[in-house]
Amino acid sequence: MDPGLILILLAMGTAGGFAAGLLGIGGGMVLVPFITMIYTAEHFPPEAVVHMAIATSLATIMFTSLSSVRAHHAHGAVLWPIVRMLTPGIVIGSWIGPWLGKQLNTTALALVFAVFVAFSATQMLSGKKPAGARELPGAPGMFAAGGVFGVVSGVVGAGGGFMSIPFMTWCNVKIHNAVATSAALGFPIALSGTLSNIWFGWHQPGLPPYSLGYIYLPALAVIATASVLAAPLGARAAHRMPVQQLKRIFAFILYALAGYMLWKAFH
Repeated sequence: MDPGLILILLAMGTAGGFAAGLLGIGGGMVLVPFITMIYTAEHFPPEAVVHMAIATSLATIMFTSLSSVRAHHAHGAVLWPIVRMLTPGIVIGSWIGPWLGKQLNTTALALVFAVFVAFSATQMLSGKKPAGARELPGAPGMFAAGGVFGVVSGVVGAGGGFMSIPFMTWCNVKIHNAVATSAALGFPIALSGTLSNIWFGWHQPGLPPYSLGYIYLPALAVIATASVLAAPLGARAAHRMPVQQLKRIFAFILYALAGYMLWKAFH
């Protein structure tokens, strides 16, 4: 990679890591469109561009999640019982997600990504307050919810926060706890999804050198380095700043990224 490309990837990793720590979303929704642009400019196989962008993004979340969750845990904000209840379903779903993604062509995958990013942005803007008596479901419901989070996250290459945070706040979990707990959930999502992307992309023909399955290792190394350094900064900011206002700003960014992926789907 040339120095200019490395600087771009460092900037992307910094932005994604800060967003992951701040909003507990893993950074994947920010990274995937930009990685798609870069892989397209680098003339990666068109039929694999979005698959590789999603796989690389998901792999970075392993490192980002560990970094951001340490900062959130220091504030006592991670609700570990919720993490334990959701993780089994998440691990299974995150393995299935990349397999489902492999069945979709680039157009379909870009469309799916755009829809879920737009849905996430809408959830952030809605600001609906949950019913006062609503609580988290029991073990079967949490397993099912984790499975859904894992499958969708594995398909679109995100950390699952765009679903788990609205779910937890809908069940009356405080927003700062939901963000912190979502950051912790990002690791099992990313680990299982990364192994799945390696497995299902292992014998894919035409991938560029230094690919591990669908993961492009040079980009992963640069983005993950920046993300790990930036995630604690975002986590600390989350406990000092008005998150609802920041979520509104971030929602408009997500709408713009969804628009790009829609354009990519049809061009």
